[in-house]
Amino acid sequence: MNDASPLPDEDTSPPADTVRPRRKGLYMLPNAITLAALFSGFYAIVMAINGRFELSCIAVFCAAVLDSLDGRVARMTNSQSAFGEQMDSLSDMVSFGAAPALIVYIWGLKDLGKAGWIPAFVYIAGAALRLARFNVNIGVVDKRFFQGLPSPAAAAIVIGLVWVVDDAGFKGVSQIPALAYTAFALTLFAGLSMVTNAPFYSFKVVGSRRTVPFIVIVAIAIAIALVALDPPKVLFAIFCAYGLSGYAIYAWRRMKGKRASVIATSTDDPDEQGLHR
Repeated sequence: MNDASPLPDEDTSPPADTVRPRRKGLYMLPNAITLAALFSGFYAIVMAINGRFELSCIAVFCAAVLDSLDGRVARMTNSQSAFGEQMDSLSDMVSFGAAPALIVYIWGLKDLGKAGWIPAFVYIAGAALRLARFNVNIGVVDKRFFQGLPSPAAAAIVIGLVWVVDDAGFKGVSQIPALAYTAFALTLFAGLSMVTNAPFYSFKVVGSRRTVPFIVIVAIAIAIALVALDPPKVLFAIFCAYGLSGYAIYAWRRMKGKRASVIATSTDDPDEQGLHR
């Protein structure tokens, strides 16, 4: 009778090329911040469904603050990962794409009938296209500028309007034609601005310096004090000005005969000096 069992000295270990690679762990801190931003977007939607629009607006602005922190924390702690990048994009789609579109629709567009779907869908589609374009163009865009209005700023414009009007005491806005069509126009503007080629200053160059002039710290202190005076109105005014700044930069560049695009096609082209930094 033949015994098919291996001999004691027989090597039964799998070949080296079949050994499974060691799984990479996930970094906790930056991903926890991203999840907190995602929860803020989810909370904003729930509060809007319940008619608590002020809390919805605050939650979206909290998501924007958290979104600005997760990437910086990952770089500071040297914990960047492909998983974190994808998680950040998905979180942004919820917090700055789906949440603002649903909030403004519930708040001011639902009584316009199917016409109210138009700006809400254009906005959410613009956010998706903007995030996808950002991910594929990240290596060829001038670091000093965003290509199109960034989604957190677009969300701040739309949500800022909701917060200002709600803070002023207006209820049932979807039944007030003037306010409903203002929301229609502003939501459409924010959605389309995300997919334009207008250059919006990114502030990354200033933020990446180790030291800044003393006057910058004074300006930040003044800005904080102004926001504290009346958060809804001041934040709305700031982001509306930022939403127009990209078109002003675009027009100024065209008037000066300079390239208006922030996309680099070659690192050796003199016209593209400063890109790929």
